[in-house]
Amino acid sequence: MRRANEHGPLLVVGSTGKTGRHVVERLRRLGEDVRAVSRSTPVRFDWFDEATWETAVSGARAAYLVDAQNERAGERMRAFAPFAVERGVERLVLLSARGWDDSGEPELLATENALKDSGAAWTILRPTWFMQGFTEDETLSAPVRAGELRLPCAEGLEPFIDAEDIAEVAAAVLTSGGHQETTYALSGPRALSMGEAVDTIAKATGRAIGYVPVSEEDYVAGLTADGLPEEQARFVAKLFGWIRDGGDAHLSDGVQRVLGRAPRDFTAFVGRAAAAGAWDD
Repeated sequence: MRRANEHGPLLVVGSTGKTGRHVVERLRRLGEDVRAVSRSTPVRFDWFDEATWETAVSGARAAYLVDAQNERAGERMRAFAPFAVERGVERLVLLSARGWDDSGEPELLATENALKDSGAAWTILRPTWFMQGFTEDETLSAPVRAGELRLPCAEGLEPFIDAEDIAEVAAAVLTSGGHQETTYALSGPRALSMGEAVDTIAKATGRAIGYVPVSEEDYVAGLTADGLPEEQARFVAKLFGWIRDGGDAHLSDGVQRVLGRAPRDFTAFVGRAAAAGAWDD
């Protein structure tokens, strides 16, 4: 039987990840009771171990969800979302991606569709590429630290978004009304090429760092030579191909709509990251 939990904690699934940890920090700064879960937290949550779900959702009033991040993500969300709703979780906020809607591939929207069918008051966040990819994702950060980033993006543009903005939007959506059955596309305030992004990092660090456009085939060959399975390598290359082809260059107003301010700029992010030693040898 469904029970409303008006005063329960806010559940953050994926609480140690790129956005989840920022969501946890933001909510705690707001004085909220947060239940932070992942496969490695004291209260454990695993998308593929349903025995972990009951303790995670028990008493929670709302949840921020980062899905299973693989080909079974939609199926897992279709099982979990109604499970949570049945136990009184009133609001579900899903981290998706702006590119999924623009891709023309319906299967990439499987987790969104599962959420919408769950009976919860749902909100979907669709961000662009994270600025933190240059500091936390080895696909970008390792080559930048090594001095040369090789990608099949040509001179395509991407309006990178700060994960702190995603977290602030998520916290607002979780703790205030008026966001039900709404999808927010989130981007930074301007679109940059990979070359411009690398130049910004080079100037902030005082290091010689270059960007080299490569073909998709050469990029896939490099990833597979490093041990990545070819199917995964081609998927990563396809994501960068969307940037190359201009599909991700447009700006979105979700940050402004939710927070009433412009999103953080890439140059400011790079300045903070460089000062913290993000790209030191």
